[in-house]
Amino acid sequence: MSFRKSFASARAFALVFLLALSGFLGTSGPASALTAAATVRDGNAIQLGDVTYRLDGVDAPELDQVCIDDHADPWTCGIEARDQLAKLIGKRSVRCDDVGPEKSFGKRHRAICTAEGDKTSLNEQLVKLGYAIAREPVKANIKSAAADAKSTSAGIWKGCFVAPQEFRTGKKDGALLGAACRTDRDKEIRAVLFPEDLTMPPSCGIKGKLAVRARVTGNIGIYHLRGCPSYPATTKPDRWFCSEDDAQAAGFRKAYNCRRPK
Repeated sequence: MSFRKSFASARAFALVFLLALSGFLGTSGPASALTAAATVRDGNAIQLGDVTYRLDGVDAPELDQVCIDDHADPWTCGIEARDQLAKLIGKRSVRCDDVGPEKSFGKRHRAICTAEGDKTSLNEQLVKLGYAIAREPVKANIKSAAADAKSTSAGIWKGCFVAPQEFRTGKKDGALLGAACRTDRDKEIRAVLFPEDLTMPPSCGIKGKLAVRARVTGNIGIYHLRGCPSYPATTKPDRWFCSEDDAQAAGFRKAYNCRRPK
């Protein structure tokens, strides 16, 4: 066999091998559908086994996010959103249909999730109750629910808040949403929604700071663990996280002085 024919045969074999390998890798991710007992991580994240899904089309307040209610009082709307999702599920198992990767939240995937015995997805129910807003991309059927929640001032819509995405990135000049927002109290409202001393949610002691230098590694901030030299020095965190996985999914990297020596 000539060298040219040998080279062509080897190249063809390599191409077939790469195609087969890519097919294997493409099917080795999270299953397209998974049913199991659910652990609610926050208002729009559900863990089934070792897989954490974000509800497609849904953006709920973060656990450390503050909203203003219809009496102009601050309230922990992120914790309430989580509790509402947990109440919708109860002790039932949940089926989550994977609809694609969630590029903004690490390795997590988007899903349409439904509790056992329900015909309506948790995505739609949570939005209709007013404890989450609609976001892109959307494969879940939530447009009608989102419009109803806003028009009836349900949940967080009864007061004043900023979109969770703007809270996560510290965008303090973003649009104020809700029926109780007052243009003549803009400065005071923003001071409540972005407090200098953000209250730590229960059992969520990881501190996060937004940092320009973190962008070098493709992140938006740095998180600090208890026991790390930088932890006590971080006196006014921009975010609080309950786990390293949550912090990394939100785009934060671990402080270098927290890393163990090799």
